[in-house]
Amino acid sequence: MSASRGYRDRVYIIKDIILTLGEYGALNQTSLLSYCGLNLTKHRSILEDLESHQMITREEKIMGKRTVTFYKVTPNGIEFCHNILNPYENLFPRKKQKDESSENKFRVLILV
Repeated sequence: MSASRGYRDRVYIIKDIILTLGEYGALNQTSLLSYCGLNLTKHRSILEDLESHQMITREEKIMGKRTVTFYKVTPNGIEFCHNILNPYENLFPRKKQKDESSENKFRVLILV
């Protein structure tokens, strides 16, 4: 079972979506949300915002009786990631969760 990622700012969620699509090319909606650790109900508005700002494109394909939604990153999205999101993350890096047990073990090693 994977560890919970906890809270992520919207900026980092957007960057994760753009980078994941850039890495894989095109992904269906389920795969994209799974790789990014997102929930469709909670994060649908982010996908819609990215699409309305032409950073990603959505394409719906009919496969049998189902309609499958695929997303792709656009050149605008890649440019936005490189020019805005990467410098932002350099200034405000993501917070890493500290492993308290290893930190306590390190303290014990120092004390002994």
